[in-house]
Amino acid sequence: MTDIPQLDEASFRAPDPDQLFPRAHSGHPARILLLYGSLRETAYSRLMVEEAARVLEKMGCETRIFHPSGLPLPDDAPADHPKVAELRDLAMWCEGMVWSSPERHGTMTGIMKTQIDWIPLSPIGGVRPTQGKTLALMQVSGGSQSFNSVNQMRILGRWMRLLTIPNQSSVPRAWTEFEGGRMKRSPFYNRMVDVMEELVRFTLLTRDIKDHLVDRYSERVETREELSKRVNLPNAI
Repeated sequence: MTDIPQLDEASFRAPDPDQLFPRAHSGHPARILLLYGSLRETAYSRLMVEEAARVLEKMGCETRIFHPSGLPLPDDAPADHPKVAELRDLAMWCEGMVWSSPERHGTMTGIMKTQIDWIPLSPIGGVRPTQGKTLALMQVSGGSQSFNSVNQMRILGRWMRLLTIPNQSSVPRAWTEFEGGRMKRSPFYNRMVDVMEELVRFTLLTRDIKDHLVDRYSERVETREELSKRVNLPNAI
């Protein structure tokens, strides 16, 4: 069982408990970015993130809500488009995210997907905007309860290398759960608070060690191979 000839010993690294459990954490408030997926005048996904932002701020977080009106379709404008630049700057700034989408035609909205598609996986200034950061998912539905949108966003969160928390929120018949632009007190509201509470915990627990959590053997191999080509080191494998 100890014979692993395909393993690059120089790149292999066992998890270090001292890195997983640091003695001190950054003292600044957790920075959370909230995205929503509708441009309707009364957008329950937007009202939902506004409620979530209030809860997060009550928990001591710093929040930003990105308003997607004016965001172009992916690849239909340059990356320095003002709305694209704003979104990417916020993605770099945050330590965790909340995604809230309606369910339309059995899936998340194109508006929600457009925002995610504009956030690159490749590094910006040497830093990946999403890798190792936390993510909470919520959806609103006009009819009976469904989990289509949150399930699809969970796949996207994994693809974006986000630490997607286990809990999630799905609000059915959303038009009955809001009054005067505010979410009513209900089990659905309580669940939203649960999700934000879990998001904050995961963010505080992981933000100082996120680089260690997503440190990958395969990427170390690639880096070592690239370095060996540049400085004439022995081949990595």
